[in-house]
Amino acid sequence: MLTIDRVSSGRALVSDEMFARLTARIARDHPELAPDLPARIMDQALAFLGACATATEPLGPSDLVDIGWHTFILHTREYADFCQRIAGRFIHHQPEPAPDDPHLSGPEPIGAPISRTVAAITAAGFALDQELWGGNAADCSSKCSQCHAGCTDSPTR
Repeated sequence: MLTIDRVSSGRALVSDEMFARLTARIARDHPELAPDLPARIMDQALAFLGACATATEPLGPSDLVDIGWHTFILHTREYADFCQRIAGRFIHHQPEPAPDDPHLSGPEPIGAPISRTVAAITAAGFALDQELWGGNAADCSSKCSQCHAGCTDSPTR
């Protein structure tokens, strides 16, 4: 399971080769992004997953960070191995049900606020790229949202 004793980059959680493959995929799939963003997005997606490894509450990515998570999931074997290595379990990508979902029981679940996710990432020892989390990530209580699909991890701790 993951333990970080100092501030670290998410990038450090995968090999240089894997990081290059993931960032190249983001750049190819999202040509509208500035050239520096694919690497920054992937770094923060990995930091997010590192925080999910020990989270006791659901965490949700920002819109940009979710791009990195979705990209990594496409590499199913590597993603599953990564999850096992850092969390001892698979980190599921759990979208919230749509409000009109007939299988929705009870009120719609409330998504993980970005402020909780940011706090978990920094508590786990990862450097934070505040711009990718909505600018002033430390104080975003009034403007936070989850990813565009309402995605969270599914902690079992």
